[in-house]
Amino acid sequence: MNLSEQQLRELVSKVVESVSDKTATTEGDIPVGISNRHIHLSREHVEILFGKGYQLTKLKDLSQPGQYACKEQLTLVGPSMRAIEGVRVLGPERKSSQVEISRTDSFTLKVKPPVRESGDIKGSAPVTVIGPKGIVTLNEGCIIANRHIHMSEDEGKAFGVRDGEYVDVELNGERRSLFYDVQIRVHKDFRLEMHIDTDDANAAGVGNGFKAKLIKRNN
Repeated sequence: MNLSEQQLRELVSKVVESVSDKTATTEGDIPVGISNRHIHLSREHVEILFGKGYQLTKLKDLSQPGQYACKEQLTLVGPSMRAIEGVRVLGPERKSSQVEISRTDSFTLKVKPPVRESGDIKGSAPVTVIGPKGIVTLNEGCIIANRHIHMSEDEGKAFGVRDGEYVDVELNGERRSLFYDVQIRVHKDFRLEMHIDTDDANAAGVGNGFKAKLIKRNN
């Protein structure tokens, strides 16, 4: 069958439209990013840990615009006096320092961090951070980050969800899992990605780049 140029254009247009529809709905794929233990530092604490006037050194950009991993690594110590070494610092600097660990890490350190949204550190667990030039003891600031999905405003509209909303997410990895209470975080600069920690990733048998399925609740 010979197709005219116009018919061929219409056929290509339908195929492209079909593919686009499949990738922009709640049936679509949400890439998964595994978040290992890490530290966010304030300017004050950068200077205590690394020295006066020290500037963090970017190692690589992360998936979310403006966020990056630094070359610098630190040591965490809790009441157990057992250290976790080589904990990566993430930039840029923040107003308040924050340590994000997994539940497994909390057993090693003997701390009791709450599950919180990043930045919500009031009343969270204390922890000591050791650097090459000094030591910082945080009276609060150690948390286990809640499961969440970053989305742009357009992606939020496509999935029919709002900033701060909670959804369920299915992961069909080596061990099929359903995660409840996953927070939606919408911002114009965000890129689509679900963040879980190493404990959740290992439990579900998934790795970076795995695709997750969002399940909206019938409220």
